[in-house]
Amino acid sequence: MTTQSSTHKTIGLIGLTTAGLTCMVGSGWLFGSYQAAKIAGPLAILSWIIGGICIFLVALTYIELGTMFPRIGGMVRYMEYTHGSMAGFIAAWVSWLATVTVIPVEAVASTQYLSSMPWHWAHQLFNFQKNILSVFGLSVASALIVFYFLVNYWSVRLFIRFIVGITVIKILVPIMTMIGLFYTAFHATNFTVYHHNTLETYGWTAVLTAVPTSGIIFAFNGFQSIINLSGEAKNPDRNIALGILLSILMALLLYIGLQTVFIGALSPETLKNGWHALTFSSPFAQLAIALNLNVLALSLYFDAFLSPSGTATTYMGTTTRMLYGMSENGYMPRFMLFLHPKYQISRRALWTNLGISFLFLWLFKGWSQLVSVVSLAGVISYVTGPISSQSLR
Repeated sequence: MTTQSSTHKTIGLIGLTTAGLTCMVGSGWLFGSYQAAKIAGPLAILSWIIGGICIFLVALTYIELGTMFPRIGGMVRYMEYTHGSMAGFIAAWVSWLATVTVIPVEAVASTQYLSSMPWHWAHQLFNFQKNILSVFGLSVASALIVFYFLVNYWSVRLFIRFIVGITVIKILVPIMTMIGLFYTAFHATNFTVYHHNTLETYGWTAVLTAVPTSGIIFAFNGFQSIINLSGEAKNPDRNIALGILLSILMALLLYIGLQTVFIGALSPETLKNGWHALTFSSPFAQLAIALNLNVLALSLYFDAFLSPSGTATTYMGTTTRMLYGMSENGYMPRFMLFLHPKYQISRRALWTNLGISFLFLWLFKGWSQLVSVVSLAGVISYVTGPISSQSLR
């Protein structure tokens, strides 16, 4: 059996930063701006800022813990160190479930985005009345999950090379989207239109409600991947902190820009019934088509596969390491501790994550339904960092 002490330190600063960033720029950018605008209207920009600040403050505690204990699957270990087995067991399971459910979320996002493509078979992927995937769509999403599984099946190096390459591409498409929408159709008057979702009626309630429910917290969850990979990080004292801070900052700037152009690109006519009445299945792609930005629309459909795939592939790898850590702490069967002697990954844990991903996919079937589960579990799991950090002080 290959143990913690013999794992290879193969992930540098670029690998850690891109692992965090690629997890943050997944399906959250495809749907988050739309969902936040439905709840808070133009004030959704404030929701992203508040969400980013909150995540940054929480991440500081994990930076301290991660550099102190650079262990595989770090997120599931810290409560064990400070509060014993019972608290550690609960915290580990919540953290793992909050993370592993992101995998089916990303598969659903890719499939749902493809459903608005101008082909008959694509329209069969999504049930627009129930806002969930059809059986055909669930089958496609299942195939995507198998793809995420296979990328992780062979070696840490393949995993890191894949996410570094895919992150570069998936950042370019959101930037192209911001530029294209801003210069083609930007209605500044939309930022003063509230209709039924007025500042006087909802005020800070709408702003704060959007943070956990529209996918904002979900979008920033990706920094956890760096903590879970810390056991394989080169120079962890330096690279963990820099990786987390850089990835959060870049993601926050990107999301603020996307939210701004989304609000501005909407036709004033679509807002006559209020922000809550917006209906999109593929928000940015449908806006691009409406504005005759066909090249951008094609790029968005391509990125609808690429962005979630990079995120889900990373989560498939990090949750496998979380199961490894839970096994070391006695919260999972010991057979998950076995690392493949050549590829340095617990394939038994990988198979477990594959099965759980299928379970959540077929139970919830829709992006918004899955995100609400992930966001709630994610918020609960964040409690462990501040508590453990304070206890160690």
